[in-house]
Amino acid sequence: MFSKRTTKLPEITEAEIAAVGLGAEAPRTRLRAASLLSADLTVEGNVTSEGEVQIDGTVRGDVRVSRLTIGETGHVEGQVFCDTVEVRGRVIGSLTAKQVRLFGTAYVDGDVTHEQLAIETGAFFQGRSLKFQRPAPALEVVTVSEEPAAAKAV
Repeated sequence: MFSKRTTKLPEITEAEIAAVGLGAEAPRTRLRAASLLSADLTVEGNVTSEGEVQIDGTVRGDVRVSRLTIGETGHVEGQVFCDTVEVRGRVIGSLTAKQVRLFGTAYVDGDVTHEQLAIETGAFFQGRSLKFQRPAPALEVVTVSEEPAAAKAV
């Protein structure tokens, strides 16, 4: 029933992706699983990744990733910078992301800078909510100078 033998999972090919209906929209890069920092792991330092990271342990340092999930046992002491973040655990420090979602078990003590923010009932949030300031589109200024018709007739 239980053994130490490891079974390698089959890799997904582009042909298999196309077969399930993604067709020409299929990504050329391989689908990757999220990196997981488990509950019994403590990281003293910064965490950086271009992919997805799930933190169930403790990170004492800054986190810069594309997509971040902080699990119920997850704890981050430092600044968080990412595109999308879902918080179920604790963040002590500022959080900057395009999309932020604080679940009912979340505890955030610090400023949150965001484009979109969702806070469920039961979540604790102490700090400022700052919306990204997108620059206003540049307006072209047109100056019109006309001389009076009487001045032109001279």
